[in-house]
Amino acid sequence: MYLSYWEKDSYLSKIDVVIIGSGIVGLNAALSLKQKQKKLNILILEKGLLPMGASSKNAGFACFGSPSELLSDLKSNSEQEIFSLVEKRWKGLLRLRKNLGDKAIDFHNWGGYEVFDDNHKYDACAEKIDYLNKRTSQIIGKKNTYTRADNAIKKFGFKNVKHLLLNTAEGQIDTGKMIKTLIAKVRDLDVEIINGIDVLKVEDDTKKVGIHCSNGWVITTPKVIIATNGFAKQLLPDYPVFPARAQVLITEPIKNLKLKGTFHYDEGYYYFRNIGDRVLLGGGRNLDFKAEETTAFGLTNKVQNKLEEILKTMILPDTKHKIEMRWSGIMGVGPEKKSIVKASSKNIFCAVRMGGMGVAIGSLVGEEVAELVINS
Repeated sequence: MYLSYWEKDSYLSKIDVVIIGSGIVGLNAALSLKQKQKKLNILILEKGLLPMGASSKNAGFACFGSPSELLSDLKSNSEQEIFSLVEKRWKGLLRLRKNLGDKAIDFHNWGGYEVFDDNHKYDACAEKIDYLNKRTSQIIGKKNTYTRADNAIKKFGFKNVKHLLLNTAEGQIDTGKMIKTLIAKVRDLDVEIINGIDVLKVEDDTKKVGIHCSNGWVITTPKVIIATNGFAKQLLPDYPVFPARAQVLITEPIKNLKLKGTFHYDEGYYYFRNIGDRVLLGGGRNLDFKAEETTAFGLTNKVQNKLEEILKTMILPDTKHKIEMRWSGIMGVGPEKKSIVKASSKNIFCAVRMGGMGVAIGSLVGEEVAELVINS
């Protein structure tokens, strides 16, 4: 693609930092950089016409860990590691709300429930409630974050559900409003965002970084931040970050919908919530981990059929409903829950592997990588 002198001079020259990826991490990195050094000239490059990956496609859970998920993680990680992550998620959610405002992101603290259709799994979690409350109270500042909530089963109209556990500190947001507000905020600080740019490789010669794009552009800049999460392998092939596709569906509006709040099922592999008077339901990658380890957006019959089955037999068993939309997003996961925030070379920095918790930790991760760039 040939540029005019004006285009090159106005958009691609004298750039101090280029951020690759305009999701929650990349946008927060830009926000943090500009707040600390207002004169920085920052450019964000985004592959999609809209933010790709998971930032604008997730379910909008303002969550930090369901009981079964935390207890499962504790089997292979230390208490220090897991509850440090919980603290980071909680503080990240507070930062997100502070930066953007509850009204702007449509935040509601309606609670988050874990759904059990198996007594054994429930008992294993219920007997650890006091332990989880003790550990999380030191982070959140309230005594009983988790509580039994079987009395809500009938209220929500569930079938084939034996028990519920409530996380009183969990909430929900509007993902689209969050991203639009973040974009508006960074643009108000004169950060330029160019969409539709696929970055093929970045090369650091220790003095500057060359960014090679599929359209033929080669952009040079002193510093680069890679914030592509589930797509990180393209630019960071040796890093333990793997794509994880999440499939989602949403119903048409349902009159007198009983559902209100966010819900986790099967250690968080399935999740659902109300969006106004609609039901959003997603998950199912545990049905075929290999098939869902992909950067290809798409849907599979195996997962979609399972989601419809859960909708019909558990969530809306006696309610007529129609599916209005289906989509997928790409998360970044790995052998560890902890995100990778580090210098990849002298002038290239990365902030990837959100582990499905981008809404919770994206604000802080963006700030962390911005601090690395400032200190360099």
